[in-house]
Amino acid sequence: MGTESSDAAEVENLYEFGERLNEAKDKTQNVSDYEGIMMAVKGGSVKAKQLAAQLIPRFFKFFPDLAFQALTSLFDLIEEDEIAIRIHAIRGLPLVCKDNPVYVSKIVDVLGQLLTSVESMERDAVHKALMSLLRQDVKASLTALFKHVETGVEANHEKVICFLKEKVFPLKAELLKPQVEMERHVTDLVKRSLNDVTGDEFKLFMDFLKSFSIFGDSAPPDRIQELIEIIEGQADLDAQFNVSDIDHINRLVSCMYMALPFFKRGASSSKFLNYFNKHIIPVFDKFPEERKLDLLRTLAGCSPFALAQDSRQLLPSIVQLLKEYLPRKKAEEANLNYVECLLYTFHHLSHKTPNSTNSLCGYKIVTGQPSDRLGEDFSENYKDFTERLSAIEEIVKVAMKKLTQGMTEHNKAISAAKTEDAKSKIKLEQQKATTGLRVCNNIISMAQPLHSKSPTFIGDNKIKLSWLEPPKAPQASAGAKRAAPATTVSVNSTKRGRGDGPVQSQLVNRAFEGLYRGGGRNFGRGRGWGGRGRGRGYR
Repeated sequence: MGTESSDAAEVENLYEFGERLNEAKDKTQNVSDYEGIMMAVKGGSVKAKQLAAQLIPRFFKFFPDLAFQALTSLFDLIEEDEIAIRIHAIRGLPLVCKDNPVYVSKIVDVLGQLLTSVESMERDAVHKALMSLLRQDVKASLTALFKHVETGVEANHEKVICFLKEKVFPLKAELLKPQVEMERHVTDLVKRSLNDVTGDEFKLFMDFLKSFSIFGDSAPPDRIQELIEIIEGQADLDAQFNVSDIDHINRLVSCMYMALPFFKRGASSSKFLNYFNKHIIPVFDKFPEERKLDLLRTLAGCSPFALAQDSRQLLPSIVQLLKEYLPRKKAEEANLNYVECLLYTFHHLSHKTPNSTNSLCGYKIVTGQPSDRLGEDFSENYKDFTERLSAIEEIVKVAMKKLTQGMTEHNKAISAAKTEDAKSKIKLEQQKATTGLRVCNNIISMAQPLHSKSPTFIGDNKIKLSWLEPPKAPQASAGAKRAAPATTVSVNSTKRGRGDGPVQSQLVNRAFEGLYRGGGRNFGRGRGWGGRGRGRGYR
């Protein structure tokens, strides 16, 4: 009974302190009352601490000399075991900043650490407090939040990114004002934070930046190049290359796919192509089989945007690699997926610098430049190259015949299928055959013009790469798993280094989705390589 009476008296005292402060015209004269409120934080009852959590922010602005003590009291309340006390303290933090914006960064920093709370009510209070502060001072608030992304401990890092994704990014039109200034500021914050992100997180930030008006359709070339440079930095193109570093290869492939839309808008693909020429092609046979096709597809996607100088440097390597996958005899087998990629790349690079093919393939293309080398005899190169083209065309024709026959058999089988699950499996096989035929048709279309002594290289979008036009997935029966469409061609080489391993479905649809080895956690250069360091604490 004595304890209850004591607690009630303590609460009554706090109400008296609050009433006197409320009624005082010059509240600065009531220092003892404000100090009395803060005293309740240490050793007070639960109700007293709840009341103190409300009163301290209410009168905070009137006692600047006690600001540090007041904030310390609120932070102590945030660490209380009783959730009701913590929630009242959290709700009071934005009030501290209302007339004292200098504290926004510090308080947002503390709230960012509280995002890891497992209590839904507390987490909701933190969200509301952060949104209130964002509306008070968006620049300072975002700067403080991104500090957690840049240098925070693992749990804070992830929770802050989740908060940005779910609460902040959808409201960018409301929050980012003035628009251009704030978009520029957030871009700088993102760039500083990308040293330690997963693939999913990087994609999230890049998608957000792409939505900014400063990178819109009317953006100048240097702005688009800025985005490419961000992607290049994440691809780690300046790092020493190690063919056994699967994480780096995954990152490289994914970043090249992400860069493609910006190449189409005029950004330079030179750094990626030069890196490919210098590091990838020389050791291509040493790459894991499940990555070779991904690499060739990224190269094919980039090739239409190569500059003439890049094309001239890269073509000798491409021709050499192409010959490795173009058999000399039609009796041999070939990985048609690889051939499609390499022929497409060859055409687009050759279109930019056609006379470079004179010495490489024995063509007779006249541009009037000394590099035409028309006075030299490259007939053996021409003979070798065209014989390989003829061989691959024969192999493709055989493959097309098998695939066409298979389509007929699939049509019969689907009519006889008795269950939806059986029909789905047959439809999946039909999709594989359809994709295989698309690969074959592309190879024929690209190989035939190359028999001429002076061919015209395809440098437009007439060829639709097979993996960019996947057939629609079949409707799975109730309870059945939906099968992923495949893009493999059944005519694969049985020779070592010719792509006899399984071929991945199109990477462009799964890049940055955390499906790489290790669950996507190894994408960042820092995370996945060791611990992240200790938390900073609230103070």
